[in-house]
Amino acid sequence: MISTDLEQISLQLESENSRDRLLALASLRQVSAEDAVPLIKKVLDDEILQVRSMAVFALGVKQTDECYPILVKLLETDPDYGIRADAAGALGYLQDPRAYEPLSRAFYEDTQWLVRFSAAVSLGNLGDVRAKELLLQALESEETVMQQAAIAAIGEIRAVDAIDEILRFANSEDWLVRQRLAQALGNFNTEKSISALNFLAKDGQPQVREAALFSLNLLEPDN
Repeated sequence: MISTDLEQISLQLESENSRDRLLALASLRQVSAEDAVPLIKKVLDDEILQVRSMAVFALGVKQTDECYPILVKLLETDPDYGIRADAAGALGYLQDPRAYEPLSRAFYEDTQWLVRFSAAVSLGNLGDVRAKELLLQALESEETVMQQAAIAAIGEIRAVDAIDEILRFANSEDWLVRQRLAQALGNFNTEKSISALNFLAKDGQPQVREAALFSLNLLEPDN
């Protein structure tokens, strides 16, 4: 039964109809990684960008030893910046510590902000403290989404010595930045973070208040 299903999915991936190929990729959610990855590889060079994007994402979810080198190659060489960004995101899902180096290079060297943004997010997912200096640089970006990613990632890597750098965003004009800050501070049980969360708990934006209160509930002042 399983082999029949796999054969059907394989045939769908060869369909001339891109919708069939997308449906086939979606159906791989119920398939083991070992069986899914060879099928995913069939459409990594698909002519339809949406199909390629979904396939790249799938490699981050269906994890085998093959996925890491494929994703790194896509991140470093694919001509489409959207696919490079997808590859960076998928590397974060893998949570493979080897991804620190290619993600760092992508952040510093790629000319597209979306790729750099995705790399910053994934570096946070890795939880690697080596990313701290890179993320501090990302805080200086004029793109508020990059600031959001950097603040969240600093929280995820628990870089407690970077608290002062992110606290300056407590008065950001962008409420999403303040929300990310409130969420990130939930990773730091310090007097400064608790004080900032009490401040954000009175924010004019309800989403910021909710995030701050949630983080406060996670923390208890050090005795």
